[in-house]
Amino acid sequence: MAVLFDTNILLRLIQPHHPHSQIAARALRIFRTKNLPLHITQQNIVEFWAVTTRPILANGLGLTVEQAIAEVTVMKKLFQLLPELPLQSAWEQLVADYHITGKNAHDARLVAAMTVHRIDTLLTFNVQDFSRYKGIAVVDPASTG
Repeated sequence: MAVLFDTNILLRLIQPHHPHSQIAARALRIFRTKNLPLHITQQNIVEFWAVTTRPILANGLGLTVEQAIAEVTVMKKLFQLLPELPLQSAWEQLVADYHITGKNAHDARLVAAMTVHRIDTLLTFNVQDFSRYKGIAVVDPASTG
């Protein structure tokens, strides 16, 4: 089993006062002790960067560029960054097959990366956003304890 971490998990890992922070950290510890391959994608990094560098008043974390760089550097040490293989055709197939619209197109890109890289499990706080996709296990970190 290989695991892709959704961006919401990565964000909670750097927010010690968020209610989901400890849940995300515990799930990471559990998966690491099982010696499972833990992955992120370039899509995760882009989404992470957008949220962390967005001002707090705009629903972001308000990090500086330097702070965001430091967090991404740590992330790339904790997780295997999947190479950017051509995902376009897999993504187009998913959005057509599942009638994906709007912001869910970002999630479909993560699933396309999972498909292309044969990753079978996604760890996310947004289980309902991914439950439509066949062939992947969607795991809430609260259920890993």
